[in-house]
Amino acid sequence: MFLVEIFKAIFFGIVEGVTEWLPISSTGHLILVDQFLGFSSVSQAFQSMFNVVIQLGAILAVLVIYFDRLNPFKKGKSKRQIRLTWQLWAKVAVAALPAVVLGFLLDDWLDATLYNFVVVALMLILYGLAFLYVEKKQENQEPRITSLSKMSYLTALYIGLFQVLALIPGTSRSGATILGGILVGTSRSVATEFTFFLGIPIMFGASFLKLLKLLVSGVSVTGFQWLLLGLAMVTAFGVSVLVIRFFTDFVKKHTFVLFGKYRIVLGIIILIYFGLGLLF
Repeated sequence: MFLVEIFKAIFFGIVEGVTEWLPISSTGHLILVDQFLGFSSVSQAFQSMFNVVIQLGAILAVLVIYFDRLNPFKKGKSKRQIRLTWQLWAKVAVAALPAVVLGFLLDDWLDATLYNFVVVALMLILYGLAFLYVEKKQENQEPRITSLSKMSYLTALYIGLFQVLALIPGTSRSGATILGGILVGTSRSVATEFTFFLGIPIMFGASFLKLLKLLVSGVSVTGFQWLLLGLAMVTAFGVSVLVIRFFTDFVKKHTFVLFGKYRIVLGIIILIYFGLGLLF
C-alpha cells in the first residue's frame, strides 16, 4: 500500500515537471491524473494542496538554472548587468500583480466551480485552436521584441494580464503567457523565458496560499503524506531541469503548432471519455 502511494507521488512529480513548462496545462493534467490515479489515503483538501505545492519543485529548477542571471549580487557583474537584473525583477513584479490579486480573491470560487473535466477539456481545445491561429497569423511577421532588456513595463503588464486567464484550469500558465507575449510582439524565445521567470512569484504565492488554507482548516496531515509531497517535489525538480533545457532549445527552431494539436486531441478525448461515463 505505502509503496504504491510512493510510486503515485513520483508519477505526479513527473507529470508536473513535464507539463508545467510545456504549454499544455499542468493543472489540467494533474486533475486528470488524480481522476485515474489519485491517492487512496489522503483527503480532498490535501490533494488540492498537493496539486499546487508540488509546483515548488518545478520552480526551483528555474532558480537553479538561471541563478546567475537572476542574482543581482553575483560577483563580476557590471553595473549595466546589475541594472538589467533589477529591471527584469521589476518587470516580473509588474506582470505578476494581476494574477496575484485575482488569484487571492477568487481562489475558493475557482476550486469550487471550475475544477472539473468539462472546463479542463474545453480550455485545452480552445487554447489549442488559439495556438494554431496565432502561429498562422504570425507566420511571416518578425517580432518587435527580441530580448528581455528591450521589453517595456507596459508589455510586461500585458503579458501579466494574459496570465490571469490561466487561473482557469486547463488553460496553462505558460500557454497563456507565451500566447500573450507573441501577440504583443515578443519572440517565442523571449515569451518563453519571461514565462519561466514569471512563474517564480506566482507559484510561490499560490503554494503559500494553499498551505496556509490547509493548516488553518485544521485538516490532519500525516508524516507519510508530507513524505509523498516531498517526493513529488523532488521528482518535479529533476524532470523540470531536463524539460526547461529541452524547451528553450525547441522554441528557437520550432513553432507551437505541435502543442496546439496535442491540446485539441487531448481535450476531445477527455470530453468523449468522461461524457460517455456520465451517459453509461
